[in-house]
Amino acid sequence: MIEDQIVSKTIDFVKEKLAGAEGGHDWFHIQRVYNNAKLISKEEKVDLFVVSIGALLHDIADSKFHDGDESVGPKVALEFLQGLHVQKEVIDHVIAIIENISFKGGNIIQKFRSPELDVIQDADRLDAIGAVGIARCFNYGGFKNRAIYDPDIKPNLNMSKEEYKSSTAPTINHFYEKLLLLKDRMNTQTGKKLALQRHAYMEGFLEQFYMEWEGEL
Repeated sequence: MIEDQIVSKTIDFVKEKLAGAEGGHDWFHIQRVYNNAKLISKEEKVDLFVVSIGALLHDIADSKFHDGDESVGPKVALEFLQGLHVQKEVIDHVIAIIENISFKGGNIIQKFRSPELDVIQDADRLDAIGAVGIARCFNYGGFKNRAIYDPDIKPNLNMSKEEYKSSTAPTINHFYEKLLLLKDRMNTQTGKKLALQRHAYMEGFLEQFYMEWEGEL
């Protein structure tokens, strides 16, 4: 099966698999990451097939929606790609990408690196910041029935992976615990450039939010 056909079948598979998913982790999230990854790839020396498949499958079974089980996504992706008879080295690379793309609290040493992972990670992180990132953040907070903001609950900037995964903190805290940190954790020059504007947009949002919260506007 040629690569374009595999990408097309992967798109169909992901659309079906994520039908009805939470709004911040649905097909449209995957589509945005896929498009971001293709854009970033124009300036990077990468295997575009691996980037495409990795971007499309990176959140095929996010552990947040599977009781924290991080093995589900790689397993689903493995079975799907084996069913299409994709080359083993491509499958191994994609699985490694899925296993290492997540933020996980930011204090975890990434065990695997590749130019393709760098591109997809940047593409995924771009979708977590800016206007779309803000929308996703509050959508997920509502999905989990979290408070919007509580001045008495301060952000925890030194969480372990377990603390990060089990956190029930107000949604505003997530900006400080993850979103505002991503600008300085981009891998590619294109990713870094795109992150600057989105980061500035979030800073402006927070400034406005606090003024409205305190009744200053």
